[in-house]
Amino acid sequence: MAKTTTKTKKGKKEAAVDKEAARQTQRQAVLSLVETMHREKNISKDIIFGGIEAAIQLAIERASLEEVDVLVHIDRTSGEIIAQRGDQMIEPEYLGRIAAQAARQVMTQKIREAESEGVFNEFQARKGDLVTATVQRVDNGTAIVTVTKDQKSSGTVEAILPRSEQIPGETHQVNDRIKAVVMDVRKQGHRVKIVLSRCHPDFVRALFEQEIPEIQDRTIEIKQVAREAGYRSKVAVSSIDMKVDCVGACVGVRGSRIKNVIDEINGERIDIVRWNDSMQVMIPNALQPAEISDVQLYPRLGRAIVLVAEDQLSLAIGRRGQNVRLASKLVGWDIDIMTMDELSRDLDKAERWFSRIPGIQPEHIEALITEGFFSYTDLTFLEAEQLAEIIGIDPEVADDMIIFAEEEAERIEREGEPEEEIVAEEAAAGEQPAEGLLSEEAVAIVNGEVPAEPVAATPAGGFESLFQPEGEVQAAQEAQPPQEEQPPQSGESNGGEADRRPNTE
Repeated sequence: MAKTTTKTKKGKKEAAVDKEAARQTQRQAVLSLVETMHREKNISKDIIFGGIEAAIQLAIERASLEEVDVLVHIDRTSGEIIAQRGDQMIEPEYLGRIAAQAARQVMTQKIREAESEGVFNEFQARKGDLVTATVQRVDNGTAIVTVTKDQKSSGTVEAILPRSEQIPGETHQVNDRIKAVVMDVRKQGHRVKIVLSRCHPDFVRALFEQEIPEIQDRTIEIKQVAREAGYRSKVAVSSIDMKVDCVGACVGVRGSRIKNVIDEINGERIDIVRWNDSMQVMIPNALQPAEISDVQLYPRLGRAIVLVAEDQLSLAIGRRGQNVRLASKLVGWDIDIMTMDELSRDLDKAERWFSRIPGIQPEHIEALITEGFFSYTDLTFLEAEQLAEIIGIDPEVADDMIIFAEEEAERIEREGEPEEEIVAEEAAAGEQPAEGLLSEEAVAIVNGEVPAEPVAATPAGGFESLFQPEGEVQAAQEAQPPQEEQPPQSGESNGGEADRRPNTE
């Protein structure tokens, strides 16, 4: 009997030891799992512990089938699992196989959500940064790539390079390594969508930062980048060290530095512009290589009128307006390129248009033109209080003027400019048409008076006399013998084609 009791006690003691050893193994497994996931997935340990606790809690609730609050806590140091239902402590062995499987699923979901959150936060902070990606496949022009995570965590994440964000004309093959910038990061359910770009201006900025050490150490600063991907870019730079030439440092010896950037963007043309805080200097720099005669700034509208010589007009505008468009993006102002004659015509047109506004005075027109308002459309961008402040009138009157300008702008857009406006512009430009080709009303508008008699037809002496000096025309008329009136031949009338044909001898 005594031997039996001794064996029983020994068996219980060994069972207790085995049970404690199993729990210790469980604790070590929990801590090892948390440490591994924290290192590989870059997920906070608290989030992992919370996911395991939620999984065990759900498993106990499903196994008990009772609506009793269950509390689960895992010791962060020892890894011991403490589960309590009401006042009763629950042993981990109580869970069973089905509950353990449910706990594993919940834990996996929680950890996956935490991993997605970590990826989202990481790449949200890396927006605009340059990354190197490997093409996995190409689907309808869109490249599916993998991007390496930062140094803190190993592994890769999937991203996309849409066709619209690829440089025009380039193609990608599987396993190609490409450079791009992180343009957008957004959540789609539990997944994170990372969009890359090779067309964004930040791509050129990032390439400059990679290739030019002076930009990396902040000696040279990139102020602004304007780009039309695949065609042309303008980069404005400045230096905080007067001894460092910002433009020369970016170009490099014999173009060595800029060549690497140009090769990466498939030969796209790059203009490096010296930045200046004064728009009077910056705008001509941005419009290089065109030579600028004058720059007129109108800050209220954010508009700059740039005057150039006739032979510089096409160069300043650029092919399909590319040069002026990029310069406008670079400086942040609307730039209008014109010659002095075009400016004079615009000023005359503005004066004529504004004079039709009810209640406006000449000094009001002068104030509007001085501020850069040249058309009815320009006035529609103003509030009544702003217009009242510019020309010094009551806001109610200013509101009526703006309403009139809106109606006129819509009418001109719908119907075009009136005929008298076109005639007046031609007269102002010195391009008045020849007599006989205008109506009486048009002649009256150009001359400023109503003609007293009908306009004469082609002067005597024939069509060529219109292009001869007055003295030569008179001499030709005196030397020409008088023609005798011939009776009309049969089959012809006095108004026939032969009588109407001018004498060209």
